[in-house]
Amino acid sequence: MIAFDGKQFIIMVYTVLKRHYPDFNELLNNIPDHRERRTYQVAEIIMAGLSMFIFKRGSRNNMDTFVTPTVEKNFTTLFGIHLPVMDTVQVFLKNLPTSELEGLKQILITRLVEKKVLDKYRYMSRFIVAVDGTGVFSFDYEPFEGCPHKTGKNGKTTWQVYVLEAKIVCSNQLSISVASTWLQNSDDIDQKQDCELKAFVRLAQKLKEMYPRLSITIAADSLYPNNTVFDICKANGWNFIMTFKEGNLKTVWEEVMLLYPLDMKGNIQKKILGRDKQGWLEESSMFINALEYQKHQLNWLEYIKSYTHKTGHVERFVHITDIKADKNNVWDISLHGRMRWKIENEGFNTQKNGGYKLQHKFCRKHLGAMQNYYQLLQIAHLINQLTEKLQKVKDGLKISGQTIISLLEDTISVLRKTTICKDEISDTFENTKQLRY
Repeated sequence: MIAFDGKQFIIMVYTVLKRHYPDFNELLNNIPDHRERRTYQVAEIIMAGLSMFIFKRGSRNNMDTFVTPTVEKNFTTLFGIHLPVMDTVQVFLKNLPTSELEGLKQILITRLVEKKVLDKYRYMSRFIVAVDGTGVFSFDYEPFEGCPHKTGKNGKTTWQVYVLEAKIVCSNQLSISVASTWLQNSDDIDQKQDCELKAFVRLAQKLKEMYPRLSITIAADSLYPNNTVFDICKANGWNFIMTFKEGNLKTVWEEVMLLYPLDMKGNIQKKILGRDKQGWLEESSMFINALEYQKHQLNWLEYIKSYTHKTGHVERFVHITDIKADKNNVWDISLHGRMRWKIENEGFNTQKNGGYKLQHKFCRKHLGAMQNYYQLLQIAHLINQLTEKLQKVKDGLKISGQTIISLLEDTISVLRKTTICKDEISDTFENTKQLRY
């Protein structure tokens, strides 16, 4: 194993695209072209938008200043296409139906599922799909009609562009967008604004339509345990593991409190993991099955992580699920329920603070363009993750002492100052027959 540098990384991006999606440029060119004058191919326009996020340029202006004759020459050598300026991308995205890029994302995800790339990260033969929402942009004016808003105590109104996401989350830190829906008020809301739970109904319908045969376990926070969500999961054949807090489903909590002392002897499990500066680390789990709630049978479980030392930190997680718990699987159910955090950490946080600039206003007043930039970001994040999580890349970074951030800086430098040869590309491609994660 050799150390990794920026040139190897960009060639690995090419290799990942060609191994997983040998017809990638064709997929981009299949997106409908609404233009009358066609100086650039659709693939060139879409790839320019993707590159702004792949190389984490942060804005359209920074992308334009990044592209020099050397960069464009290297880009053409790698991907066989040219790079238009970002104003060309902007005009195209304003007139592109928002369903097109999400449809492209669907194809890319479906290919990964069909090739069983992510199969090792299934739980009970199902993918863990975390659901959560996040604010993308905030305005002190209405950026488009129907944008959700709130008025503070000081009388100031703020408009928030908010998206609800479903992402496949994996134990190797992958967090992959599979479907998105936007909160947007309709004309007949009767003073009631759109909300995350209303949006979940739309998201679930979209998720089922886009991936009808995908085996799913929904992981969600404490907002979601309610009869409507349970009904949707049951109708779609999905399992669920949801964070459960006091105040959720009052009758279920009351039954748990009654049964807890009775079931504790048989259902509580403990593990002593080891000792460190804080003392002995102890894990315990507790489960109660067959709790009736309307037409549903629910199972409750608790996980506690603590240190025996007096000042030790204690963490407690409680979940509600339709998966029957027992002494052997309660640990795994809890673990996969806690994977919901990956949509916030490896998902939203990485996209906001890891160079992708999710909250940057790439377009300020056109909702369709905003949504299209968002989908480009999701696809670019997918491509980067498929490259960064490769065992070959991780081993190379460990040897070189590079971080992902420093590797990106090196990649930018290589593209601007070095000429990449076709032989280097073909050698890496031929020597990387399998992509191991």
